[in-house]
Amino acid sequence: SKHSVNLDNRTANVTVKPFELDMGFQFELHITVSGKKINVSDIPELPIPEEWMRDKLELYFYKTEQAEGGGEIEKVTYNKGSGTGVITFLKPG
Repeated sequence: SKHSVNLDNRTANVTVKPFELDMGFQFELHITVSGKKINVSDIPELPIPEEWMRDKLELYFYKTEQAEGGGEIEKVTYNKGSGTGVITFLKPG
């Protein structure tokens, strides 16, 4: 459980400790799809940072091209106040 990590020519000794993750959330999204963007609405307000919600949206909509749709994501925007987001893909499809 003890490790040494080299950072910028310095050694830091670290210890790994277990931690508990909060329970997950389940919710329904409404989407509008265009060639390169997906507009998402009715995103519920959750007690998590906006950055986490952007990450969750990116992971949810990212798929390899072999998995029938999706692809690399260029940008994810999220507006907590309106409960909306836009996922922009690198390539239309």
